[in-house]
Amino acid sequence: MSMGVDTRNRIAKRAAQEIQDGMIVNLGIGIPSLVPNHLPPHLNVMFHAENGILGIGKSPAKGKEDPTLCNAGGFPVTTVPGASFFDSATAFGMIRSGYLDVTILGGLEVSETGDLANWIVPGKRVPGIGGAMELAKKAKKVIIVMNHCNKNGDPKILKTCTLPLTAKACVSLIITDMAVIEVIPQGLLLKEVMAPHTVEDVIAKTGAPLDICKNIKRLD
Repeated sequence: MSMGVDTRNRIAKRAAQEIQDGMIVNLGIGIPSLVPNHLPPHLNVMFHAENGILGIGKSPAKGKEDPTLCNAGGFPVTTVPGASFFDSATAFGMIRSGYLDVTILGGLEVSETGDLANWIVPGKRVPGIGGAMELAKKAKKVIIVMNHCNKNGDPKILKTCTLPLTAKACVSLIITDMAVIEVIPQGLLLKEVMAPHTVEDVIAKTGAPLDICKNIKRLD
C-alpha cells in the first residue's frame, strides 16, 4: 500500500514531538527527512547526517536548492546557524561514541522485542546496509516511522522479523499511519491510535500481541 504525502507528513509531525530542546538527532531517508519541517521554531536542535553535517535545517524551497549541500540520502537541505561540516569518518565516530540523542529511521519490519529490519528485501539490489546498523545500536533512542502494513496489506510489526536484521532489540518507539507503539520489556504497548482507525483495526493489522495503554490517545 503506497503512502500519500499527507500521511507521510502526519507521521513525521508526530515523530517531531519526540524531539526536545538541545538534542542531537539523526534522520534516515524518506519520512524521517520531513521531521525538521514540523519542529517549533523555538527548539534548538542539531540534526546530524552521516555524510558530514551537524545542523541541518528545513528542506529548501523549490528553486532555492544548493547543489553542493545535501543529506546522506542525496536530497537537498539547508543549514541552521552554528552548523558544521566534517568528513564521513568523523560523522560515524560521533554515532559510535554515543553522542546522538535520537535517530529516526524508516523500517521494513519491527519485532515485538524491538528487532529492526530496514535495509534489504532479498532479491532486490541495494547499495548496502549503510549507517543504519551503527545508528540502531548506538543512538540513545531509536524511533521507527513506517506504514503499518506492507504493499500486500501484511503487518510490518511482527513477533519475529522475517527479513535480514539491521540490529536486535534496538527500537524504542514505532510510529505508523495507524498507531504509536512503544517497545517495553513486556512487549508492545499501544499508546495512540491515528484517526480514522480504531484500536480493533490496529490489533487486526499487527502481527504481534499488543498491550493497550490505560490512557490511550486518539490522534485526529
